[in-house]
Amino acid sequence: MSKHRILRGGKAGISFMLERRTVWVSLILLAVCFIVIVVSTGMGSQPISPLNVIKALAGKAPPMEQVIVMKLRLPRVIIAVLIGAALAVAGAILQGVIRNPLASPDVIGMTEGASLGAVLFIFLFTGTVSIHWLPLFAILGAFLITGLLYVLAWKGGVSPLRLVLIGIGVSAAVKSISYMLIISGPLQLADRSLTFMAGSIYGMSWDKDVMTLLPWVAVLLPVTWLQARNVNIQALGDDVASSAGAHVQKQRLLLIGLSVALAGAAVSIGGAIAFIGLMAPHMARRLVGPSFGSLLPVSALIGAIVLLAADLVARTAFLPRDVPAGVFTAAIGAPFFLYLLYRNRNRF
Repeated sequence: MSKHRILRGGKAGISFMLERRTVWVSLILLAVCFIVIVVSTGMGSQPISPLNVIKALAGKAPPMEQVIVMKLRLPRVIIAVLIGAALAVAGAILQGVIRNPLASPDVIGMTEGASLGAVLFIFLFTGTVSIHWLPLFAILGAFLITGLLYVLAWKGGVSPLRLVLIGIGVSAAVKSISYMLIISGPLQLADRSLTFMAGSIYGMSWDKDVMTLLPWVAVLLPVTWLQARNVNIQALGDDVASSAGAHVQKQRLLLIGLSVALAGAAVSIGGAIAFIGLMAPHMARRLVGPSFGSLLPVSALIGAIVLLAADLVARTAFLPRDVPAGVFTAAIGAPFFLYLLYRNRNRF
C-alpha cells in the first residue's frame, strides 16, 4: 500500500502529495484541538459543560450561556488558535531556512521588532487611529528589525549561523528600547504595554481582534504551505540548494519575509508570546519527520493546542486573577530551549 495520498485541485491543476501518516496525525490533532477548544470555552468562573458549549456553538444553548460562550470566551479561544498556529509556522520556516534547531521568531528578534512597532503604535496613536492598524505597525516593526538583522549579517550572502548570533544581540537591544519607552510613558499606557510585552490574550473580541488577525493568518498560512518545497531545498544547505538550481538568497529572503509577516501579525494581537515558534516545530518533527509539506500543517496544529492549553491554565489556575498566557509558554519554553541547547552542544 502506498504511503502517500494525492490531493488534487481538479480543473485548477493543483496537486499535493501527503504521507498517510501526516493525514492521520493531522486528523488526530484536529480532534484534540477541537476537544481543547470545547473544554477551554467551558471553563472559567462560571463553568459550562462541554455538551452545553457545543449547543452554544450550534446556537441552541440557554441565553446566558450563549452570551458567555459566543461573546466572552470563544473570541479568546479562536485568537489562541490563530496566534499559536502563526507563531509555530513562523518558527518552522526559520528553523528550515537558518538550519538551526534554536531558531524562532523570539530568539532572533522578530517578536521584539513586532513588539516595538506595537508599543510605538500604543504610545503614539491610541485614541486617534483605529486599532485595526496595529497589526500593520507590528509587521512593519518586525520587517524593519529583520531588515537591519539581514544587513548586519550580510557578507557576500547571509550565513545562517551569523544570522542567529546577530539576531540574539539585536533582540536584546530592541527589547531594551521597548522597555525604555514603557518606563518613560504615561502610566495608563505603560500598564497596557507591559501586559502586551508579557504576552496576553485577555479581553479579546470578534470585531477588534479576531477579524483583524484572521485575514492575515488565512492568507499567509496557505501561501507558506505552497512554499514548503523551497524550505526543503533551503534545509539541504546553500551548496546543495544552488546545485539544484535554486536561487538561494532570493528564496531565503521570501521565506524569512513570510515568517516575519506571520510573527508580526500574531504579536500585534497577542503580544510577545515566547517559545511557541521554538517548541511546536520540534514536536511536529518527532511526529511526521523533517519534510516541510508535512511539518508546516502539523506545527500549526501543535502551536494552536499548546497556546490553548497555556491560556486555559493561565486564566483558571489562579482565579479570579487572569495571568498572561506568555508567562506559561515561557515557563515551558525556557527549559525546552536549554534542553535543545544541551542536545545540540556539539554543533556550536
